[in-house]
Amino acid sequence: MTYDPYADPGRERVTVERTTAPAPVAPAPVVQERVVATTSPLDTIRRLVWLVFGVLQALIVLRIVLLLLNANEGNDLVSFIVGVTDPFIEPFRGMFRLDQVSGASGSVLDVAAIVALIAWTLIEALVLGIVSLADRRTTVA
Repeated sequence: MTYDPYADPGRERVTVERTTAPAPVAPAPVVQERVVATTSPLDTIRRLVWLVFGVLQALIVLRIVLLLLNANEGNDLVSFIVGVTDPFIEPFRGMFRLDQVSGASGSVLDVAAIVALIAWTLIEALVLGIVSLADRRTTVA
């Protein structure tokens, strides 16, 4: 029942609402597709570039930290890291008059290694940019 303040008080007003049930809908057929995730050759190249440069950058950072902490270069691990990173740092040695800063305790801040880390990061970005240029997809209107 609804209340109407202007209706005749002697009469009752009844409102009936009817709703119709929607027609039953047949269930939609289930479509199953087999999806195989594959990577393009350019994605593989991009991942390989990230891996190679990531390992190189990690080794250079380790070299900077080890020399800064005055690590024993007679240790096999320290000599391995310094030996592996030398060829990647040598092109940047002598670029500035200040190649390294030595402390009183024997610790060394290898400025050439810091410059090499920045340079190899920029080279990585350049290589990834070139790879991304080849990955441009054309859209058909």
